[in-house]
Amino acid sequence: MESLLRISLLFLLVCGTRSYDEAPNIVLVLTDDQDVVLKGLNPMIKTQQLVANRGTTFVNAFTLSPICCPSRSSLLAGQYAHNVKTFNNSQSGGCYGTHWREKVEPEALPVLLRNAGYQTFYAGKYLNEYYSKDVPPGWSRWHGLHGNSKYYNYTLNENGQVISFTDDYLTDVLKNRTLDFISSIELGNPFFAMVAPPAPHAPYTAAERHEHLFPNVNALKTKNYNLPCGPLEKHWLVTMPPSPLPEDILASIDIIYRKRWQSLTAVDEMVAAIVQLLEKRGILENTYFIYTSDNGYHMGQFGLPYDKRQPYETDIRVPFLMAGPKIPPKTLVSSPVALIDIAPTVLELAGLKVPPNMDGTSVMEKLTHTDIEERQILIEYWGEGNLETHNPDCPWQKKDKLALCTIDAACHCQDSWNNTYNCVRHFAKDLDLIYCQFKDNEHFAEAYDLSNDMYQMENIAYEMLPSIRAKYDLAITNLTECTGETCRRIY
Repeated sequence: MESLLRISLLFLLVCGTRSYDEAPNIVLVLTDDQDVVLKGLNPMIKTQQLVANRGTTFVNAFTLSPICCPSRSSLLAGQYAHNVKTFNNSQSGGCYGTHWREKVEPEALPVLLRNAGYQTFYAGKYLNEYYSKDVPPGWSRWHGLHGNSKYYNYTLNENGQVISFTDDYLTDVLKNRTLDFISSIELGNPFFAMVAPPAPHAPYTAAERHEHLFPNVNALKTKNYNLPCGPLEKHWLVTMPPSPLPEDILASIDIIYRKRWQSLTAVDEMVAAIVQLLEKRGILENTYFIYTSDNGYHMGQFGLPYDKRQPYETDIRVPFLMAGPKIPPKTLVSSPVALIDIAPTVLELAGLKVPPNMDGTSVMEKLTHTDIEERQILIEYWGEGNLETHNPDCPWQKKDKLALCTIDAACHCQDSWNNTYNCVRHFAKDLDLIYCQFKDNEHFAEAYDLSNDMYQMENIAYEMLPSIRAKYDLAITNLTECTGETCRRIY
């Protein structure tokens, strides 16, 4: 092992990167379904103090696909979902599928860091279809959750041993595993620690000590809250009945909103404990801390009950906080960033070259720019509705190809076959716009000028000049086929 580390050190020096002793530590916390538009960071007082106030908040941060597995795969690979070929949360849709395991995972971020001498650590939710006894490549220590987010009664693969838990609150277990790892690292040896707690994903279960918190907090009643929409304003899934939602569903949204905040409190404690340990060990000043989520969440907007999967700001915007040695405190960065930028950023911080097949770009250069840099970000989603997803308890037919239709959400379905779309999110100095194409029988389109319509209430797609629509149609065509440098062009 020592000889391997010496070789890695020599490699770093020869390539003109940081020396091994100077390489920074990096901690990445990835929550699950945490919104930012609906004030999902508000309950996290310690995280705001210890991360945001010590560093930068990227106020225009986006997921690339508003659903767990494609988003997480993209983050680890630094590539769009169409390049990692992870289209949804099923194995047949590429979630921990053959292409991921054989082509992407062996070249993803942890492998690059481990090969350069970093100690790498993972704890928490990985990919939704991960149920393996195998430890994914690149991780020195591994505590990966089997399947989707849970809070109790879950299974972890702990360094190759599959262990089941019943009464241990998962966020607390992840905190303890992370603290143990950081405590075990010999000073001077760089590490990358990624922690992925379940909160605030459904079923939004709080630790028992937090169940009483926020008794008077209710869902944020935005201007588009429970707003019924016409057929030319939103695509079919949004306009389906019941719209607006009945009072009993609105009451349940208030409860869910409150429970999400409660579940995040343990994450807030975890962040504080990690920062405190870094400070106690004298390595906080040489550690970068990144905090983000895989996607956002809506709760009642446009009469949609509660979920993600939509191309609206609630679902595609994510929190993105970053603190560390080269990051000025209490700063806001307006230039757009995306989750595919995390892998290139971490590699740059580690002094490593970014592979040409990564679609994202490091966020570090944005820290010194006061103006918004022009950028087009692709948002892509593949609707999952089919004949097998039909729920006979709801009044819809199999041929509608709807999905996630439940009585507790008034049978307002969360997904459908024609919820397949590609959007270009376009930022420039005087421009803040999203344009979306839906792959349905009507070739439906939505576009919003967010500089004047932040709640996306006026669909301007059919008012745009044909030349402007053609420009964005071409941008979507190019971005859905892009790889590497071509993903960073303006079309």
